[in-house]
Amino acid sequence: MMENEVRLDLTRHDRNGLEEAIFCARKSDTQIKTILDHIYTRKRSCLLTRLNPDQYCAIASTYRSMLDYDETSQTAFFNWCAEQDGKPEVAVITAGSSDVPVAREAIRTLEYFHIKALAIFDVGVAGLWRLIERIEDIRQMPIAIVAAGMDAALPSVLGGLYPGLIVAIPTSVGYGVASGGTTALNAILASCSPGIVTVNIDNGYGAASAALRACRLVKKGVDSDQSLDAQEEVVAIRRQI
Repeated sequence: MMENEVRLDLTRHDRNGLEEAIFCARKSDTQIKTILDHIYTRKRSCLLTRLNPDQYCAIASTYRSMLDYDETSQTAFFNWCAEQDGKPEVAVITAGSSDVPVAREAIRTLEYFHIKALAIFDVGVAGLWRLIERIEDIRQMPIAIVAAGMDAALPSVLGGLYPGLIVAIPTSVGYGVASGGTTALNAILASCSPGIVTVNIDNGYGAASAALRACRLVKKGVDSDQSLDAQEEVVAIRRQI
């Protein structure tokens, strides 16, 4: 019966470079076990998102020992091996400390795919000097993920200061009319800073996935430039000969 409830997409990475992430919210302990069984028997790894502490504790100790679990973001890496740290390729920025769990979901997703992030937290516009202090660091990155709740002003402000791709995450942080992130989402959609893109409310995983696609294009462009440089060098040598 459980086999009919679980059908993993194990070839997704071959199609688009992104493995299927296991969204654990509302999944039963038995469903999660069945998924991990499938992954383990096929000698694969997987990223689990929205895995709450109770679900994590319910996983059998054999599998739990194979999990790299982060309670803040409620993400876990199963049967996964880290690679040597490289240089940061994506900035992940929050307006406030309350936005950190969503930002951590984005950072952990990038980490699973071996992309290092530059984390810059609590630089919202109520204290604009905090952002200005870090703007040159942010400008070194080709992509910035920006998590902001309440009025979500930070992505718009950053859009006027930073030339790279901005992927905004409206968060469900805020009082009353913040409406669980709806106001933040609408503010980003209505931004006067052109070219900002947004994902759904609290969707750190989705923002990181967009950044991963962009990283792949950036890398492809760099590789193409290097290939052209090499070709030009060969032509120059031939002319000298």
